Amino acid sequence: MRFLFDSDTWQEIYGSIRKNKVRTAITIIGVLWGIFLLVVLLGAARGLENSFNKLFGNFATNSVFVWTQSTDTPFKGFQEGRRFRLTMNDIDVLKSEYADEIKLLAPRNQTNNLIIKDFKSGNFQVSGDYPVLDQIQKKQLIYGRFLNGNDILNKAKVAVISEDMYKQLFDKDEMPIGQYIKINAIGYQVIGVYKRSNTIDFDGDCAYIPFTTFKKVYNTANKVDWMMITANEGTNIEQMEKDVLLTLKGLHKVHPEDERAFGSVNLGKEIGKVTGFLVGMQFLTWFVGIATLIAGVFAIGNILLITVKERTKEIGIRRALGATPKSIRQQIILESVFLTTIAGMLGIIFGSTVLYAIDSAFGQGEDATLINPTVNIPIILIAFATLIVLGTLIGLIPAHMATVVKPIEALREE
Repeated sequence: MRFLFDSDTWQEIYGSIRKNKVRTAITIIGVLWGIFLLVVLLGAARGLENSFNKLFGNFATNSVFVWTQSTDTPFKGFQEGRRFRLTMNDIDVLKSEYADEIKLLAPRNQTNNLIIKDFKSGNFQVSGDYPVLDQIQKKQLIYGRFLNGNDILNKAKVAVISEDMYKQLFDKDEMPIGQYIKINAIGYQVIGVYKRSNTIDFDGDCAYIPFTTFKKVYNTANKVDWMMITANEGTNIEQMEKDVLLTLKGLHKVHPEDERAFGSVNLGKEIGKVTGFLVGMQFLTWFVGIATLIAGVFAIGNILLITVKERTKEIGIRRALGATPKSIRQQIILESVFLTTIAGMLGIIFGSTVLYAIDSAFGQGEDATLINPTVNIPIILIAFATLIVLGTLIGLIPAHMATVVKPIEALREE
C-alpha cells in the first residue's frame, strides 16, 4: 500500500491526465453519466412510488367495491333489464361463506339532501355507514370522532361532516362539535369533522350518519346501495371478486355469465397494475444505469490502453532504470481507480442535486407528482463500490499490456 502515498506515483498520474485532458474529460463524463442516470432514475422511480402510495394511502388497498345495475340476460323467468338491489341478507351470506377471505365488509346507503344550519344551507351527500368504513377508508379527523358501535346500536341522530361542509354551514372559528344540523328536516348532532382526501375519494363532501339511523329515517328496510369489501392478507383479490359476484348472482337469480348485472371496482387489481409498472420501471432503471456504467468503465480501459501505447518509450526507460513490472502495473491500476472514483463521486453529487431540484419543483404541496425522490444510501454505496471494482478490473488490461513491454523494444519505439 506504500505506493498509494508515493508522491512520484501521483505526479506521474497527474502528468498522464494532463497530457490527455480532452480524452480524460470525455472518459470521466462517460462514467459520470452512468451513475448520474442511475441515481436520478432510481430517485424518480421512488418519488413516483411514493406518489402512488399517497394516492391510495387512505384506502385498504386490497379492497373491492360492488353495486347492482341491470341484467343483460333473461334468467329463471326474469326478463332482460331487470333492476334489483343488494340486501343485508347478502352481507350476512358473504360474511359466512367467505369468513377466511373477507377481513372487512361495509354495506353502505347514500342519498343527496339539503343540510341546514341556522340560516345557512347546502345540498350534500348523506351516507349511512358502519364504523368499519373508517378502517377501509381512513378519515383524517379535524374535530371529534367517527361513528362508533353505540351510534349504530342506539340509532343515534349524529353526523360526521367534511371540512368544506363545516366552513359553509358554520361561522368562522365556531366549534361544531355538539351543535346540530338539519338533514331532511331532522336534527343531527355533529360529532366529528374530517378533512377531505385530495387523492381517491368516492364520497366527496359527505355527512356520515349511522347505517341504522339512515335505514329508519329513509325507510330503506334491508336494502343496500353498495358495499366495500377488504380481503385478508394473502387472499387472491381477483379470485375473491369473481367468487363474490358469482355468489351474489346466485342469491339474486342472475345468469352466471351476466356481465352487466353487477358493477365492481377491484382496487387491489388496479394497484397491482401500478405495482407491476413500478417494478418494471425500476428494472429498466437498473439496466440502463448499469449498462451505461459498464460502457463508461470500458471507455476508461480504452483511454488507458491508448495512454500505455503513447508512453511505451517512457515505460521502457523506467524498466531500464529498474522499475519493476509490479510498480508499473500498480500505477496503471491506480490511475484507472482514480478516474473511476472521481467520475463516480461527481455523478452522485450531480444526481443528488438534480433530485433535490426535482423535489423542490414537483415534490411539494398537495398536488405533488414526485414525492421525496430519493435513493437509499446503501444502494448508492453498492453502486459506487461496484464502480470501483469495475474500474480496478478494467485497469488490469492496460496494466498487463504495460508490463509485457520489453525495455529494449520500448526504447526503440518512435
